[in-house]
Amino acid sequence: MADNKGSGSSGLTEAEAKEFHGMFVTSFIAFTVVAIIAHFLAWQWRPWLPPIEGYSLNDSILPAAVQLTSMFT
Repeated sequence: MADNKGSGSSGLTEAEAKEFHGMFVTSFIAFTVVAIIAHFLAWQWRPWLPPIEGYSLNDSILPAAVQLTSMFT
């Protein structure tokens, strides 16, 4: 082969393939870390498994409704 390309089907040399693999692994690890952080924050906001008594809308909606209606009275 005159253009010094690898024998694989990608058409990359071994050095190019290793460079691509390194970038791919690094970006995959970064994506995984961001996803773990996002899932942790979502769990802190609202756990996916509710407590036995279930979620209470009164904890978040009722105080906001009282404040909103007090603005108009």
